[in-house]
Amino acid sequence: MKKYFSKASKTSLILVLLVIIAGSLVRMTGRGMGCPDWPKCFGYMIPPTHISQIEWKPNTEFKKGIIIRYNDELIYAKKKFITNNSIDLNNWSNYTKHNYSDFDPIKTWIEFLNRLLGVIAGLATLLMVFFSISYWKEKKILVLISFTIVFGMVFQAWLGKLVVDSNLAPFKITTHMLMALVIISLIVYSIFLISKEKNKIEIKSNFIKYLIVFSVVTSLIQIIIGTQVREFIDVQYEILGPEKKNLWLNNPNLYFYFHRSFSILIFLINVSLFYLVYTKNMYSGFINKIMFIIFLEILVGVSMYYADFPFLTQPLHLILATLLFSYQFYWMLHIKKINDL
Repeated sequence: MKKYFSKASKTSLILVLLVIIAGSLVRMTGRGMGCPDWPKCFGYMIPPTHISQIEWKPNTEFKKGIIIRYNDELIYAKKKFITNNSIDLNNWSNYTKHNYSDFDPIKTWIEFLNRLLGVIAGLATLLMVFFSISYWKEKKILVLISFTIVFGMVFQAWLGKLVVDSNLAPFKITTHMLMALVIISLIVYSIFLISKEKNKIEIKSNFIKYLIVFSVVTSLIQIIIGTQVREFIDVQYEILGPEKKNLWLNNPNLYFYFHRSFSILIFLINVSLFYLVYTKNMYSGFINKIMFIIFLEILVGVSMYYADFPFLTQPLHLILATLLFSYQFYWMLHIKKINDL
């Protein structure tokens, strides 16, 4: 079963990354509130495909929790009942968590598929727990980490509910992203613990070791600030609409300037690592991949700013940042104990 743990870990990592991409697509397309409730969607396990499915009808059975649109507002069934020829509002309560009642089937299904992908990723982490049992005698930490990952996925799902209930509150979205990075870090650590190549990397310079750790910290900060910039963009999207993308960054906030300037520091840190690793003839596989990701990230960032957010550049920007953090974190795990200078 040990060989399956490795496959389950890598599959979980890929699926979590796909969930991040899907979540970014949801926000990029303005689909973040396609489903007003959670975990169901308008009270259904399978979302509605037509507006007629969320409207009141005579002689129709409505189950408890079903949400419909009535007089341009959302109301939900307080209990299971069958309607008469006219609506009885005593059977319904106002859905007060949100003040909108728009319905777009495409918007709804994009949001639902994002949630579905999250469920699949959660099941993959359950497989990690199952297969990790084979390591109990020799590496109990793998079992503990696997259980922690599952609890993290449950907590992430709960955070997703809070995000929906808060109508995409900025602070909760940032926390949601941070939790995703914690889960990714734990999965990457699991992969590291069973890696056959983990002892083949030796970095003797304490300065380089500290610089690698610093590169991970700066990337984490950059992602956090990036979520704040993204939230600013979301506000501009709501105010100006998608047809005026050229105006979204006309008056950027402080987070944008910090994010842009901080990227220079990240670039310099990793260029320094690239130079030091090569000049000292140390293992360079990780830094090659890291520099390639940074190069792509720069291209995407420049195109977003100067070409007015071309299609898919926003989710691509986020997933590249996540991959950068993942590779840097994996490289950092290979560092042996940093000795006193």
